[in-house]
Amino acid sequence: MAPEHTSGDELARFLRARRTQTSPESVGLTPGPGVRRTPGLRREELATIAGVSIDYYTRIERGKETRPSPAVVDALARALRLDDDEHHHLRELAARAARYAPEPPPPPSRTVRPHLKLLLETMRPSPAYIVSRSMDLLAWNPGGLALYAGLADWPATQRNLARYLFLHPAARELFPDWSTQVRACVARLRTEAGTNPDAPDLTKLVGELLLKSSDFARLWERYEVVGHKKPQKTFHHPQIGVLTLSGQSMQLEGTPGQRLGAYTAEPGTPDHDAMLLLDMTTPHPDRPRTQPDTQRPPTP
Repeated sequence: MAPEHTSGDELARFLRARRTQTSPESVGLTPGPGVRRTPGLRREELATIAGVSIDYYTRIERGKETRPSPAVVDALARALRLDDDEHHHLRELAARAARYAPEPPPPPSRTVRPHLKLLLETMRPSPAYIVSRSMDLLAWNPGGLALYAGLADWPATQRNLARYLFLHPAARELFPDWSTQVRACVARLRTEAGTNPDAPDLTKLVGELLLKSSDFARLWERYEVVGHKKPQKTFHHPQIGVLTLSGQSMQLEGTPGQRLGAYTAEPGTPDHDAMLLLDMTTPHPDRPRTQPDTQRPPTP
């Protein structure tokens, strides 16, 4: 079941989520006596702080007003204490709501250019891969696939890093900070879906995860667009052991939203040795094994 969108929906959802997660105390208000039935700020409280009428703000949050001025958008961002990334996201949502087009864009090509595949090979032994905007795994070098334990068991068309984090049984064991990893993952998808809410590849993935993962559904409703990324990531790999790698992700120019992900370790360290072992004991993705590989540790 894919989520439905109309003009102003994403703008309204973001504002509503942020309002309900903003406490009165955090914006300098003193809650009155009694139990508040509304989590976070009330609409009238936010409107007052932002300096807009309650009726106008209510229409924005209900998706009826899709052309708030930049001054109003900035005032709402200040009232909600948004950081720079969240403020930028709010501006993008407002701009999109004003120029909303009902026709969904076509899905981006999954084709990876040959020179980018060659780049992945030249990066060995560093694990590296290329993903689509919806986190589909499109190309990889041996370590890039093997690093995500058990992902190779899925058909190539089903290999998606978000799907892996929430639905693969090995993911929670692989990442000791699984909760941090999934929050960053959902934040990335939320940011992408906010500016491309009708993109078929995104809506299909989000619909699947909403249906199959209660953890994803809970995080999706929070509407966080800033993940808590760490410069290093630790893996409890069932074959290689524990290794901590520095990760980097970057947009690939001239592609339909494809990104390169890569991990490195300082030469001469145990982590680098483990990375070398991961690369050497993994079959090349373009050369499937026809006989058992005696050098590869048995799968648990």
